[in-house]
Amino acid sequence: FSCVFQAILIFCWVYVRKYQSRRESEVISTITAIFALAVALITSALLPVDIFLVSYMKNQNGTFKVWADANVSRQIEDTVLYGYYTLYSIILFCVFLWIPFVYFYYEEKEEDDGNTCSQVKTALKYTLGFIMVCAVLLLIGAFVPLDIPNKKNSTEWEKVKLLFEEFGSSHGLTALSFSISSLTVIGMLAAITYTAYGMSALPLNLIKGTTSAAYERLENTEDIEEVEQHLLRIKSKCRDGRPLSSRDRRTLQQLEERLRTLRRRERHLESIEKSWWTKFCEAIQPLKIVWGVFFIIVALLFTVSLFLSNLDKALHSAGFDSGFIILGTNLTNPLNMLLPVLQRVFPLDYILITTIVMYFIFTSMAGIRNMGIWFFWIRLYKIRRGKTRPQALLFLCMILLLIVLHTSYMIYSLAPQYVMYGSQKYLVQSNKTIDGQLRNVTLVSKDCDADAPEDQCIVTRTYLFLHKFWFFSAAYYFGNWAFIAVFLIGLIVSCCKGKKSVIEGEVDDDDSDMSDDELSVYYH
Repeated sequence: FSCVFQAILIFCWVYVRKYQSRRESEVISTITAIFALAVALITSALLPVDIFLVSYMKNQNGTFKVWADANVSRQIEDTVLYGYYTLYSIILFCVFLWIPFVYFYYEEKEEDDGNTCSQVKTALKYTLGFIMVCAVLLLIGAFVPLDIPNKKNSTEWEKVKLLFEEFGSSHGLTALSFSISSLTVIGMLAAITYTAYGMSALPLNLIKGTTSAAYERLENTEDIEEVEQHLLRIKSKCRDGRPLSSRDRRTLQQLEERLRTLRRRERHLESIEKSWWTKFCEAIQPLKIVWGVFFIIVALLFTVSLFLSNLDKALHSAGFDSGFIILGTNLTNPLNMLLPVLQRVFPLDYILITTIVMYFIFTSMAGIRNMGIWFFWIRLYKIRRGKTRPQALLFLCMILLLIVLHTSYMIYSLAPQYVMYGSQKYLVQSNKTIDGQLRNVTLVSKDCDADAPEDQCIVTRTYLFLHKFWFFSAAYYFGNWAFIAVFLIGLIVSCCKGKKSVIEGEVDDDDSDMSDDELSVYYH
């Protein structure tokens, strides 16, 4: 585990330094971004660990291992549960206290380079609003009723309520669960916005590649010459002392801005064309195409499985009042069929589930990088190599923290049976009737499902945590449909787009970042 932790920290440091502005970097914002990103990745890795532990306690023939008695099983379950609550508490701390404080402190520092004490006071004042929101969520969670009006013959919901009783009734833990679930809904909206688009944009961008730097330089040079000629024509109108009209003055100002942008593009293109990194990327383009095809296959597998899982809930769950919760599967999906096959060869199933979790995180990063950070229709920040402002990095890490909270439910939606029980099996009696009499009573192993005895199959803590509040489960259900729709729209848009510019996002006319005039050192 120490090696994995070190690898996560190294990746987070490289990722943050890759996109961080060289001119505006701050130690406190850098540390905060690296820590928050590391927490997000570690939390996402807890799901495969949870599934592995409940599966490891049983043999393939359905019997418990010698060491896995009731006390040991309960200790393992509690350890995983406390791990979830510890990491989720850290996420609450980051989202409601640390990241807002650092963000507002840096904003205040930009406006006022004076008294540090004054900056801290102002940052705390704004952060207090986030703390109050967190306190309200904790109070609501401590007293929110979990019981709902029970419909007649709602056997599925009755089974789920029995699982809830096993999960415990501590008000403190319930309050934390409610707060995390509230953030998970926000993470769901972020996943719909960024992850769904990233799942379509990332593979197609790898397949298409980028335009040639030399070709773009040639086009850019022609644009510069055209703008310069237009400027000369306008300036020639005032050679005899006559003032320019207001329309010509506006046009002159626009052309001068356009010329500055084109010259910045020229500098960037010249730098990239000479870069060894560009030559290396061109050399491995065939490999990128292979990865792009692989990622688009994974994305389609992901989407089809999610669609069939949601359709299963729509057809066979107890409805909205139970949060569309079902135990087991009635409509199978590709991922649910693949995982039992991989279970036969350890540890292929854990490798697959870990790959899906990491794929979900990295496509989220790609979506945020391609789209930038928006507040409704207003673009707040852009994520660019070597030019991302500290505030944008803090926003990026907060969004990833929220998306990671939703990751577990997305994986559950893809493979509900596997997330509930992993590769556990239990023993059932098999009777044969010979001459009208029961003979040859044998015990055969069967995959754990909702019909298994409670003492024979251990439910993962992930599943119990996800479904503690039925109304959040209902929100996640509708969010899955929105996720599928946005993915399909993003896929169509990405297919219709041409190749990306080799300096995509580096220089734009509407760029609001202060680092436009500096030459990116990323390619040197």
